[in-house]
Amino acid sequence: MKSKEDQKPAIQVLERMFALLDLLASHQDPVSLKLISEQTGLHPSTAHRILNDLTVGRYVDRPEAGSYRLGMRLLELGNLVKARLDVRDAALGPMRELHKLTHQPVNLSVRQGDEIVYIERTYSERSGMQVVRAVGGRAPLHLTSVGKLFLAHDDPQRVRAYATRTGLAGHTRNSITDVNHLERELSKVLQYGTARDDEELELGVRCMAAGIFDDQSKLVAGLSISAPADRLEEAWLERLKATASQISSALGHRA
Repeated sequence: MKSKEDQKPAIQVLERMFALLDLLASHQDPVSLKLISEQTGLHPSTAHRILNDLTVGRYVDRPEAGSYRLGMRLLELGNLVKARLDVRDAALGPMRELHKLTHQPVNLSVRQGDEIVYIERTYSERSGMQVVRAVGGRAPLHLTSVGKLFLAHDDPQRVRAYATRTGLAGHTRNSITDVNHLERELSKVLQYGTARDDEELELGVRCMAAGIFDDQSKLVAGLSISAPADRLEEAWLERLKATASQISSALGHRA
């Protein structure tokens, strides 16, 4: 059986694209099309076509005609992956301690476009609540406590644009489906630094969330406790905030 290193993409153009990116990664300075062609074995016109498409996607930059280097989009994606890995590593221990206190699911989520994505969860069968949103699951921003944190940190124009794109579709009778109502809710989130989901995503389930910030004071994730609607305790809120702050500190954030 071939190792992963020996495997090749099934689509030839992807194989060529990977070869071009690897070549550019091996050079600190911009590389000429002539040298790229020589070192990859690709015809100059073929390399030029693929590099042009990569330039459109910002995966490759063209500082001057006929020369190429890796683009900023790769840096953005790399930082995104790094942030998520760091957040998960920093969060898991504190999440387990918070779960021991609440005996309810504790969730770590990040934003991806118009949704949040659950990237880690600690829970036990004793919570008495069916775990519906598994790791890798997604949910709309405006229907979740963590999603509201991210929307609250957007400027008003972006919030309005989100409302227009999504139509603020609801899942339950408690869902916020009016942009004015949503804006009032987000004002409270900014005021208190925490957010709630009052059976807005799923009937019978309530959540509370606090933000996790990196060394640049950027909101990078949200920590939430979800519980049956009649079991969510207000006393957990301060511990939730302290746990989120602990994780933020591990990422270099200074309040």
